Amino acid sequence: MATRTLRRIIMATLAPALALGATVGLASAPASAAVWNSCDQWGNTSLNGYTLYNNIWGSGAGSQCIWANSGTNWGVWANHPNTGGIKSYPDSKKVINKSITSLGSLSSTYNVSVPSSGAYNTSYDIWDTAHRYEIMLWVNKTGAVGPLGSSQGNVTLGGHSWTVYKGSNGANEVFSFIRTSNSTSGTVNILPILKWIKDSKGWFGNETIGDLQFGYEITSSSGGLNFTTNNLTVSSS
Repeated sequence: MATRTLRRIIMATLAPALALGATVGLASAPASAAVWNSCDQWGNTSLNGYTLYNNIWGSGAGSQCIWANSGTNWGVWANHPNTGGIKSYPDSKKVINKSITSLGSLSSTYNVSVPSSGAYNTSYDIWDTAHRYEIMLWVNKTGAVGPLGSSQGNVTLGGHSWTVYKGSNGANEVFSFIRTSNSTSGTVNILPILKWIKDSKGWFGNETIGDLQFGYEITSSSGGLNFTTNNLTVSSS
């Protein structure tokens, strides 16, 4: 888990410089004409205020290609072997750069089409600007995947019921909210979750929220599976 976190931090910082990284596999984007597509390991682009990353970082990864019609409509084809360990986190990122107390609102609406096989989770990955804390919101999961840390019980926040996990990977604290039932669409009111961590639990202070990412943390997708973000919006004030 520490490696995952460090790779994500490096990706978030260096991805623009690595956009011409090695091509992984020969698979192509969907036949429909996308505005952008890439099979590069660190392929990335910015569209409509969102930054998209292919983000293949795990050892033993197979082929993966990302495509986008816009910053809010994109998808991934991935063929990763069932060898254990996270292979990738293709995602769309929105930069917030506001402290928790200065935020009047922070919410997101998602609609995805995901496979019934493989091992993965669909998740938000939220970072403070100093990368001391990682907040993950899993809206669905399939296969042998699980969060870091120990269960802190259940809570209903932001319009959903979650099982909360708290742990540390040696690089930062990780707070994972696992939806108690899988969902492929909905709206998450994220600000109350951040305030609950800060005010009710005291697990961190008035952190400045930096990157808000949404994507697919893929452990295996043998034979090639499609993950489609039909629509994603992130709103803040």
